[in-house]
Amino acid sequence: MNATWLDYTLSTEGTHHLLNGKPAYTQRFLEVQKFHEPGLAPARDSTGAYHITSDGLPAYLSRFVETYGFYDGKAAVQTHRGWCHILPDGSPLHSEMYAWCGNFQEGRCPVRLNDGSYFHTTDDGSPAYSERYSYAGDFRDGIAVVQRSDGKHTHIDASGNLVHSRWFLDLDVFHKGHARACDSNGWHHVDTRGVQLYESRFRSVEPFYNGQSRVERFDGSLSTINHSGNTTLELRKPTHSPLEELSGEMVGLWRTQTIRVAVELGVFEPLPATAEQIESRCHLAADTGNRLLHALMEMGLVSRDEGDLYHPTDRGSYLSRKHPLSLADAALHWGRESYAAWSDVVHALRTGQPGFESAFGKNFFEWVGERPGDLRSYHNAMATYAKHDYRDLAEAVNFTGHQSILDAGGGTGELTFALLRSCPGLFGVVMDRPEVTSTAKVPEDLDGRCTFVGADLFEKWPISSETIVLARVLHDWSDSDALRILKRARESMCADNILYVVEMVKDDTTGSGSLLDLHMLVTTGGAERTEAQFRYMLDSSGFRVLDVIPTESVSSVIRAVAV
Repeated sequence: MNATWLDYTLSTEGTHHLLNGKPAYTQRFLEVQKFHEPGLAPARDSTGAYHITSDGLPAYLSRFVETYGFYDGKAAVQTHRGWCHILPDGSPLHSEMYAWCGNFQEGRCPVRLNDGSYFHTTDDGSPAYSERYSYAGDFRDGIAVVQRSDGKHTHIDASGNLVHSRWFLDLDVFHKGHARACDSNGWHHVDTRGVQLYESRFRSVEPFYNGQSRVERFDGSLSTINHSGNTTLELRKPTHSPLEELSGEMVGLWRTQTIRVAVELGVFEPLPATAEQIESRCHLAADTGNRLLHALMEMGLVSRDEGDLYHPTDRGSYLSRKHPLSLADAALHWGRESYAAWSDVVHALRTGQPGFESAFGKNFFEWVGERPGDLRSYHNAMATYAKHDYRDLAEAVNFTGHQSILDAGGGTGELTFALLRSCPGLFGVVMDRPEVTSTAKVPEDLDGRCTFVGADLFEKWPISSETIVLARVLHDWSDSDALRILKRARESMCADNILYVVEMVKDDTTGSGSLLDLHMLVTTGGAERTEAQFRYMLDSSGFRVLDVIPTESVSSVIRAVAV
């Protein structure tokens, strides 16, 4: 073996290596990769995958499913039993097998177990720490990025300790003391404490290079910035103007009503179909079906093939009633009564009273409760959101220590169903208005473990429970009404019983959740609230907050104990 492998390059065909533009050896492979220290390269032929020396000869007798380059004297390989690392002689580094493994960097390697969890190992295959993550990246300069189950990222050191207490939507390792980080407002740079270098946010940022970073702004413009976030050079003008962006948002009603009318007419049910077939089935004037389908195509909800047949896209399929997570009823709700309530938003802002009451003459829940068809449609819409948003709730919060739960204001029971399926020993009671519970049904697989009770949240509850869940209930009501509900919950509990409040926690520093907050004012007179507001209300109702648990959905879980 000689040192000329440092000068090797890959052939265009990828079947061998070149030295000074000529084949470095006579052998040909199905595939080869670059050489790495100690002078070995991954290769594949009809016998399998292995490593070769600079002479094109096998470095050992073993064969694998896949082989990768050597890092820190160890190479990741895939066998028929799983993934592991080998030494240059082909012998295993240790006996551990994984669902996947990365490369060793600085004495640490990210690996994935069969359950999907990630962590870092040491040279002997032992875990570098006890925590498990949804993802773990390579170490650089003693620090790596990890992702927890809610999708948030942070930095850890080689022992698994948090480098700082900040979590981001996306994150990079540090480069010369700075890391790229993304929050709900966009990309920026942070220092080793996780603190932002500047206030601005961008669509994308590059690592700093000799004091400058190339960034893309949300208007499509490109520029370089310094460590203070100040522009040092304009590289490209905006690809679209703020006026265009604002104008597009101002005509959002076009999209809402186009979706609503397409669902109302039943356009998505017969697809795939031609425009003429849609016009005939939906009783539309000549050419108007074509115009409607073109509008849906612009929104990415349908596509058209060469035979002029329109098909629902993946997004558009949610608007069919045949979809298990159909948003058809949600489209009707947003485009009808909610839309009408927003027409009187000025009244809501000036009086603090719901615009819905001004438009319809009574509050939303009274109005919908008197109309069985609208009530069924509304709860179908809410059930879809619940199925989607609550499916991972049992993973974020451990309910296995409870024997039973009372899902107060639980609608048609989707949250309870999800919890019962995740916790086989749990029994559930769903309580809501009688007109809701009278038609609700318990799934066959949960027969005997769940029941429905009709009751008014504002009156004395007919049932008590060691564990109560209020999921997206409090945001429907004003502060005074929300406090009444919380006090009724406390009356139904003993000291040390647990209350779970599932709600969006509004962030006043970024404005996140504020549009929904305004919508709640307009429709029900309710509100989205900050963590501080929730703590105050719970303290005032006989509870003490234990913790606030983020989930993968927009909601968080506030766990409180009755005192």
